[in-house]
Amino acid sequence: MAYHAPVERFVVYSNPMMEEDKYCPRCGMALEMKDAQGSPRPTCPRCGKVIYYDPKLAATVVVEKDGKVLMVRRLTQPGLGLWSLPGGYVDRGEVVEHGAAREVIEETGLQVDIVGLIGLFSEGGHPVVLAAFDGRLTKGEAKAGPEVSELGFFPLDALPPLAFPRDTEVLKAWRGLRNSGGRGGH
Repeated sequence: MAYHAPVERFVVYSNPMMEEDKYCPRCGMALEMKDAQGSPRPTCPRCGKVIYYDPKLAATVVVEKDGKVLMVRRLTQPGLGLWSLPGGYVDRGEVVEHGAAREVIEETGLQVDIVGLIGLFSEGGHPVVLAAFDGRLTKGEAKAGPEVSELGFFPLDALPPLAFPRDTEVLKAWRGLRNSGGRGGH
């Protein structure tokens, strides 16, 4: 299904990251903010090099067991001490589904098969794009990895305090797919 956002949804967001590069990596000249393809971007007045900031890709997996979903308590910021779906950053060149499954193993010791895409989640002005997947538990021994203090399976109506509001959105979309018999259904 195609997504058609209203034109007014596509706006240029102020991004402090666009001010982190001070000098041109090609010729060393001080960069200036100039319009490039409809957005202000750091641009070299000498050689014309335009600096583009790509989003960072993270992946998460919803793992269900006996009607409950897997959550991890974070040992890192943001959200230190709060709970989230298992996940993390995808490495450059890594297949996204492999990165999602790898993060589950690293954080929980559990292996999963990725069975479907739940969706992509992003926020204006925030550099991280989240790919959320439905996963099926295959094997492994549950144990907290180095970035989490504990893990557990929770009913959807009794989740612990969440580090990221987007996890609620992910779970809502996952539940919708399950209820509709969509790709996330088993």
